[in-house]
Amino acid sequence: MMARPKSFELLTPWPRAPQGSHQELLHAGHSLERPLDASSVLRDFVYGLRNAKSARLQEVMEIVIRHLHAIVREANITQGEWWQAIDFLTRAGQMCSESRQELILLSDILGVSMLVDAVDNIAGPGVSDSTVLGPFYAGHQRVLAQGDSILLREEASEPLVMTGRVTNPEGQPVADALIEVWQTAPNQLYDVQDRDQPQGHLRASFRTDMAGTYRFRTIMPVSYPIPDDGPAGQLLAAMGRHPFRPAHIHFMISAPGYRTLVTHLFFEGDEFLESDAVFGVKPSLVVRPEMKAGINTVEYTFGLARELRPRSARPPSFVAANNRTSPSDL
Repeated sequence: MMARPKSFELLTPWPRAPQGSHQELLHAGHSLERPLDASSVLRDFVYGLRNAKSARLQEVMEIVIRHLHAIVREANITQGEWWQAIDFLTRAGQMCSESRQELILLSDILGVSMLVDAVDNIAGPGVSDSTVLGPFYAGHQRVLAQGDSILLREEASEPLVMTGRVTNPEGQPVADALIEVWQTAPNQLYDVQDRDQPQGHLRASFRTDMAGTYRFRTIMPVSYPIPDDGPAGQLLAAMGRHPFRPAHIHFMISAPGYRTLVTHLFFEGDEFLESDAVFGVKPSLVVRPEMKAGINTVEYTFGLARELRPRSARPPSFVAANNRTSPSDL
């Protein structure tokens, strides 16, 4: 048996993938006169993409399969290991429900969510950093007035005032921007995870005023473990990693003509800032509350990037029942 390669280089798969341009592979197809092997399987798959419903789907699927086949070859995946992987993905899918999205958790803990964020969102002067959406966005919530509380019941936690502005890259105010916020309760659970919490507790929407300002009342957030009783948590444990996220508040800010900003604000001093289970912390998003009138207060300005190309205005809620996206929508 050939020895395993020392490096794991997906771009130079081992053994070598079929050579030739995309068009050459696309027209090659599979001949019944030659034996089926690792190279011909990939060639046949690429040939089968010739009738894909969109050029983007064809492009992405060819890249995905090239790399997936390279992983199998380079790691010498056995039949037993492959069935373990199938079982893992099956159980991950079975864990998904209207209140839980195990596949988003899996994407998060593998760093894929943050990689997509890094590829698709580039901050710059006057533009705030983005981070992961997470699996607990529950769709548009009630719109409250400036200064209102996002709590639907009393909590034995320190009160917190969040205030600031939403601006364009030049620092000018963005009026009537929609600000959606959500966070966990002190018991480390979101409302969609906890039947004892009122639906919509610690979630709300606000509109900025003509000066681009926002202000709302909440409580100090707490660090919490992502759900680790399913396949994603089992994988974390097997890799020797903890499931905790540092304390944070989620923000999603949208306005016509601007890219929707999906981000968090993290809190200085949290023990998990350096080891976030989903790799979501960025230095510019770490804040330190200051005492004002005896209340913890955070002032933060969010800068929105201008929208330069058509895209979905808002991410879907993965804990709502009305989200169905087909691969043909790519």
